[in-house]
Amino acid sequence: MKFTTMKTLIIIIIGCMITTYSYGQRGILERVKSRTEERIDRRTEEGIQKGLDKVEEGIKEAITGEGEEEGEPAEAEAGEAQVAGTADGEEPESKKEAAKSPELLWAKYDFVPGDRVIFEDNLIGEENGEFPSRWDLRSGNVEIAKVDGENVIMMRSGHPEIIPYLKDPEKDYLPGIFTIEFDLYYPGDGTFQIFLYDRKNQKSSGTGYNYLQVQYNEIQIGQVRSTYPEENLATSRWMHIAIAHTNGQLKAYMDDTRLINIPRLDFNPTGLSLYTYHAGNDNLYYIKNIRIAQGGVKYYDRFLQDGKIVANGIRFDVNKATLRPESMGIINEIAALMKEHPDISFSVEGHTDSDGDEAFNQTLSEERAAVVASTLTKMGIDAGRLSSKGWGENKPVDTNATPEGKANNRRVEFVKK
Repeated sequence: MKFTTMKTLIIIIIGCMITTYSYGQRGILERVKSRTEERIDRRTEEGIQKGLDKVEEGIKEAITGEGEEEGEPAEAEAGEAQVAGTADGEEPESKKEAAKSPELLWAKYDFVPGDRVIFEDNLIGEENGEFPSRWDLRSGNVEIAKVDGENVIMMRSGHPEIIPYLKDPEKDYLPGIFTIEFDLYYPGDGTFQIFLYDRKNQKSSGTGYNYLQVQYNEIQIGQVRSTYPEENLATSRWMHIAIAHTNGQLKAYMDDTRLINIPRLDFNPTGLSLYTYHAGNDNLYYIKNIRIAQGGVKYYDRFLQDGKIVANGIRFDVNKATLRPESMGIINEIAALMKEHPDISFSVEGHTDSDGDEAFNQTLSEERAAVVASTLTKMGIDAGRLSSKGWGENKPVDTNATPEGKANNRRVEFVKK
């Protein structure tokens, strides 16, 4: 290397100088030689460290994508979309952080939630450290915790198992057509089980497997087992679980993909129990956004019958007009219906519950309706076939005194134009 060559050359020159001087001068020259070697060594080490720093920075940039110059944002990924700002004076989400357009990420998602909510728990108002008020306990330790600013149900130890706290729980409260949805954090080890009956208050019907078993990349029921197609999934992650039952047929989804499709169950689902044997203080499971809903008529039949389609399964972030990805099942169905029937045009109309300020709710409902219409336009629907408006809290279809009633009032309607 050039540093070594330079060092050797200087030492040779100093050596020659030493031989030409008298013995009395050698002491001074020896000190010069020693100091020179020390300085060269120091400069050599500094050069090596700078080179290693450059290599390390290059590796970091390759892994994290950091390193763009200030003032030059990274190129937007395909599918990023602007979202309308909120009504409470906050900066619009599109300016804070570009949001990926969900229709590109969940383009094949065909899960459509039931159109009337039987049970919902969004955990709003729950106290940290307390048992969730809308649930009953069969075993283990379960409490409310806060994760990333949101309340979650934390299943921590003792083989925890919870059941929705309902009136007359011993009775069959799941109709022939129903859906179940929730977000699950899988901590990286063990299994999570979804029993389709209340294991505290009901007896199982049938003799077969009456529960689904979830791991980070698969769902299994009995001998039917399917793996999520993405190979590089994180073993510890949030996932959206959705189950649809239609008179004996069962479908189960992990995020945007249907993994289970059983044409005929050998038992009748009557309730719900959420359980894991493997929870522990170092292996915590979290649950949030739980909803059970009763199914209904197909969208086109509803449109012919009522002149509109009511969808309370289109979800948004709390007090925002930001679409959640699981909303795409409904929006994909509406887009497919409009493409199949080009004579249909819709007024997309947003509704809220009565919580909060009335003026805020009015603005929020308008923004949410506009986002849904805009999403359909991006999916290829002619903008001339769509309009949007909001009604705020002014047209409730259910009581605002219960979580389920509020969930039914928070809806988007596609009304014939």
